[in-house]
Amino acid sequence: QVQLVESGGGLVQAGGSLRLSCAASGSIFSINAMGWYRQAPGNQRELVATITKGGSTNYGDSVKGRFTISRDNAKNTVYLQMNSLKPEDTAVYYCNVVVVTIATRWDLEVWGQGTLVTVSS
Repeated sequence: QVQLVESGGGLVQAGGSLRLSCAASGSIFSINAMGWYRQAPGNQRELVATITKGGSTNYGDSVKGRFTISRDNAKNTVYLQMNSLKPEDTAVYYCNVVVVTIATRWDLEVWGQGTLVTVSS
């Protein structure tokens, strides 16, 4: 089994910053891609950012230049630094990790429970 623990969400004023963290634990042989997605009320889940094992990143158009994704492979943790936050960034943010498990050596996609980010105007 693989577990993801997210932290760092909360309430912030427009223009402020937050940092999300997501730590993976369990029967992990290795971790491939890690990323963040978000879902606002009434909207579909959308890509925020992803990062490969080698450090290549990809961002959703709405967050480019404001958000930065990073990872610490030694800690099996992915981070999302969010700056210049806007009210439209308000959403539940979900961590997503593709791991290779010890038991199967197959890719397994795991989602976190979500953490709420609220940006007030």
